[in-house]
Amino acid sequence: MNSSDPIQLLQQMAQIQRMERGKLTVMSEGPHATHYKLQAWEGGKNLSRHVCADQAPAVQEAIDGFRSFQALSDQYAQQIIERTRAELASDSKKKIYRPRHTSSSPRTRKSNN
Repeated sequence: MNSSDPIQLLQQMAQIQRMERGKLTVMSEGPHATHYKLQAWEGGKNLSRHVCADQAPAVQEAIDGFRSFQALSDQYAQQIIERTRAELASDSKKKIYRPRHTSSSPRTRKSNN
C-alpha cells in the first residue's frame, strides 16, 4: 500500500467504493442470532446504531474501506508536504545573499541642537 507516486495514491483512494466510520461490536449473542452495534463520532457526538447480523460483514468491509482511505490520504499528504518542503528549500538556496551597500566612510550622527 506504500506507493511513491501521489497520483497512484489518489487512484487507489478512488477505487474504494464503500466507507463507514466507526467500530462494529457484538451487542449480544443468542442461540438464533448475533446482534451488532456500530459506534461512531458524528457531529461531536458518539452515535450508536443497530446492525443486523446479515449486514455486519458489509459494514465491517466499509469500515475497513474508510481506514484504508485514511491511510492512503495520510501517505498522500505526507508526500505533498515533503515535496513542498523540498521546493521551498531549493527556492531559498537560489536566493543569493547580497549585503547592503555600505559607504566606506563612517556615518556621523547629527546632533539634536
